[in-house]
Amino acid sequence: MIHDPRTTRDTTTRPTALRAAVFDMDGLLIDSEPLWRRAERTVFSEVGLHLTDDDCKLTTGLRIDEVVGHWFSRHPWKSQSPEVVGDRIVREVVRLVRTVGEEMPGASRALALCADAGLRLGLASSSSPALIDAVLDRLGFTDRFEVAHSASHEKHGKPHPDVYLTACARLGVSPAGCVAFEDSVNGVRAARAAGMRCIAVPGHEVPDAEEIASLADVVLASLELLSPADLGVGR
Repeated sequence: MIHDPRTTRDTTTRPTALRAAVFDMDGLLIDSEPLWRRAERTVFSEVGLHLTDDDCKLTTGLRIDEVVGHWFSRHPWKSQSPEVVGDRIVREVVRLVRTVGEEMPGASRALALCADAGLRLGLASSSSPALIDAVLDRLGFTDRFEVAHSASHEKHGKPHPDVYLTACARLGVSPAGCVAFEDSVNGVRAARAAGMRCIAVPGHEVPDAEEIASLADVVLASLELLSPADLGVGR
């Protein structure tokens, strides 16, 4: 559990000057984790798998095929293929995002602060391109990012670094010159594996908060607390 609103990891070397910021999406820019849990519980129940919210939290940050694969390997069902189940979950989350999705506190301000600091903006999400489009449209963020990349295009999703490495490459910036914004332990692991600086904003319900704090360079209770100093551009 994080008791202080802000925790900064003590390092002995100064980070490379930042040139870009790459944001996760679910649970960081949009309050979608409750929507994911709602959709997962509904669709999984229809194939005989009854999950709790705590069960769903175990797979936070994974791609939907990995989420479905996780549960199918433990409680296999026969009525529908894992691919169909995954597609149905995504369609339901897209529907919920477009109707009731809400911006996370401080998200728009954080994007503006990074842009004002001269950082190029990218997005690296475990979600499908369809959901990324739905979220950016819902929040009015479509024109805020130079690059919006989905881990569905990669061989491996988070915690593998692939989605971040591709996003950095598409921005034309080395990972050492990018800061990742994340809310889940799998996302933080991915960012660190990519060689990026990482600012973590874990929600109060996110498990593995201690590991997140040990891996991230900065831990904030909310994006509302982000400051230029966290980006190395002010005090």
